Amino acid sequence: MREGDGEYDIQSYSPMSKTKVAITIDENLVQRIDRLVAERRFSSRSSAFQVAVKAHLERIDRTRLARECAKLDRRQERILAEEGASRDLEGWPEY
Repeated sequence: MREGDGEYDIQSYSPMSKTKVAITIDENLVQRIDRLVAERRFSSRSSAFQVAVKAHLERIDRTRLARECAKLDRRQERILAEEGASRDLEGWPEY
């Protein structure tokens, strides 16, 4: 996926300020990133890492949401939703 494509659009994600960090990473991964940069799929190593980290964090967030949703009692949630819906209907004017 190119850095400017769709969900990985680094331009729309870029914070106003950036922080430089040093990381240690497997040489094979660095070579793969360098190939992608050479193919112009990313403008730099930095942007490639930024896209990868952003994508992974978004995946973690989706997984966390799914885990939290799995904890819900469907029957209890339905009761609460129906109770709220009936209260909402009481407040609507008749036409």
